[in-house]
Amino acid sequence: MKLSLIPAIAVSVLALPALGADLAYEDWHALRGQPAPPGEEVIDRPIYKGRVTVLDGRTLMFGTLGNGFKVRLAGIDTCELPQWALDPKWTNRTKNPAPPPVPCGPLAKAWLKRAVGNRPISCTGLGHANDGVPVAQCMTGGVDLAAEMLRVGWARLDSPYINAQYYAYQTNAIAARYGMWGTYVLDMKEWRRRAVDRTLDRHPIAEFNLLVTRKSEITPPFADARNKPKRTDR
Repeated sequence: MKLSLIPAIAVSVLALPALGADLAYEDWHALRGQPAPPGEEVIDRPIYKGRVTVLDGRTLMFGTLGNGFKVRLAGIDTCELPQWALDPKWTNRTKNPAPPPVPCGPLAKAWLKRAVGNRPISCTGLGHANDGVPVAQCMTGGVDLAAEMLRVGWARLDSPYINAQYYAYQTNAIAARYGMWGTYVLDMKEWRRRAVDRTLDRHPIAEFNLLVTRKSEITPPFADARNKPKRTDR
């Protein structure tokens, strides 16, 4: 599929407080919407502006593929593209060896693409992830993209102590069983540690085998998830 990209990128800097880099992103105050404590060192933070390509449910690329740079949405985590979730309507385990799959990675990407549309993006850099990718709070048309992904249930908080508004969006999405919260899905960090095959040809049964021996679970208990209410928002 041919991608049409507009490589115009504007990069400026913004003065924000500097914190330690021992976490996935350094600027906790900016992400939580809090002022910096008095006397704290202030350094320049980059602002990235322009059109983007959506790579997955939490990663944007400014510029052209092969000649651009990635920015990751701060504060959230989403399913990887090869990752599957499982449908909670799987009730007859005798006849059906595995429940119907839900492609949570592609669905998260699709929703982020819908939120971005063709509008330019403005991202305020807050630090760098452990793999060196810039982590930022990204906005378009007055919409906080991370908050939108949490609102529709295709992202989870990377930490419950980040942002009160983010936490409220996630809580509401869980209660309504939006997005991945209406499925069985392995914790993304555990998935990254344990998934041997990370290609897009990965089969859903591989996810089922990981879920059977899961060490952590971010979705509701199986019995509760089967009784999810019907969506009324769309």
